[in-house]
Amino acid sequence: MTTEVENELSEYIFKKVGFTPTEGQKPILASGKRFILTAGGDQGGKSMQVSADMLQRIMEDLGKYDDNEPLLYWLVGPDYSQTAREFEYISDHLTAIFGHSAVYATKRVDPGYVTVTMPGERKAKIRIETKSGTDPRKLTRDSPNGQIGCEASQLDLNVWERMRSRAAHKRGWIIMSGTFEGSLGWYPQLWKAWQSGVDDRQSFSLPTWSNTFLYPGGRNDPEILKLERESSDAFFMERIAGIPVPPRGLVFGEFRPDIHVKDVEWVIGEPIYLWEDPGYGSQSAHALLVAQVINNRMQVFDEIYVQHLLQKEVIQLAMQRPWWKEEAKYLVSDPQYKDQHHSMTSVSEVWMAETGLYASGEKIRINEGTERLKGFLKPDPIMGVPGIVFNPKCAGVLSEFGACPNPFDGQTRVYRWKTDPEGNIVGQTPEDKYNHGIKAVIYGIVDRYGYGYVGNRQKVLVKRW
Repeated sequence: MTTEVENELSEYIFKKVGFTPTEGQKPILASGKRFILTAGGDQGGKSMQVSADMLQRIMEDLGKYDDNEPLLYWLVGPDYSQTAREFEYISDHLTAIFGHSAVYATKRVDPGYVTVTMPGERKAKIRIETKSGTDPRKLTRDSPNGQIGCEASQLDLNVWERMRSRAAHKRGWIIMSGTFEGSLGWYPQLWKAWQSGVDDRQSFSLPTWSNTFLYPGGRNDPEILKLERESSDAFFMERIAGIPVPPRGLVFGEFRPDIHVKDVEWVIGEPIYLWEDPGYGSQSAHALLVAQVINNRMQVFDEIYVQHLLQKEVIQLAMQRPWWKEEAKYLVSDPQYKDQHHSMTSVSEVWMAETGLYASGEKIRINEGTERLKGFLKPDPIMGVPGIVFNPKCAGVLSEFGACPNPFDGQTRVYRWKTDPEGNIVGQTPEDKYNHGIKAVIYGIVDRYGYGYVGNRQKVLVKRW
């Protein structure tokens, strides 16, 4: 929606449905990018903005209509109830454009749908369906022309990845809007990554004060100033200004869900790499990452991330996975524990007895191992593709990167540097917790590829976030 003609069409459409965009909404509606992410403040007008954007894109899509199938759109929320407001808005908008006789909307949204059928035609030209993020499997059947992520910051990473994959076939667009629930996770990470507006994606903030219908004074509205005085800086930035508070102390601050999380799957016939960190301790996780090398890229497509299970029980879980039937399997385990007995059979001996697999692995220098993984996370300067990607179902290791909540308690548990009470980084090595999946990856990478260019350095300087 960038040309003068398209702007005039949008203005006509908005006038027809009685929508007057605020100054904060105008640049978002005019962006025209295929992927839009908006971080909204409370009562910033997010639902109205995405509904208006959906309407103008539907009208644009009608110009490319294929009579063989209707235009299909999804409203995706954390649950069906979170799609209700957008469902109501878009139903009203379509009725204002096409008339009551052409539009049918279900009374319920769990699930619900809206259709538009033109006079004299038997089948609908437009169909909009509600989808619930509680069951991502239902986001795989069709390929929509466009999708709206309702309260998208509450959707989990797996839902976002499904939405993105379903958009590929028809080159569909995705508009997401939500209020930050914290500054870690896939949503704020994407917001930061898309700020520049390069390629076909862009992120915006829609602060609470931009809704001048509710706050006529804008940024200096007395109620906004009162909120600023009475709230913490972090709350005001995230929930009112729509800007994430930069998290401190992340070991892997360069991890980005938009490039490092891909819907990669097991490729039959290719060797399987098993990377393990047993994670001894009551609060630790036993992490077993499963990867393949496809087109010279490490693809982590599965994981076992558990607590309070014996080594033998973890192995039994692995042997039940479909990929276990591959003959070529290579195991790398924590070198500190794989050969130690602790008054019992060692890790490597259990693997050998149960599976016949030999566990390799060498002792890793923490900072050099960290730098080696950072090198794999770095996108290729020509192709723009990183050296390693993760399937979104690998929630354990992704939680350690900060891309999703911890699978055990739903809290933010991220691999960090040690910090003082003011948040300043202290020490030369990160805090040794919430890192078992990451350590397993480092063991596997160093075992296969070595330390790379840092291998012979006596001292390695590591970026600290």
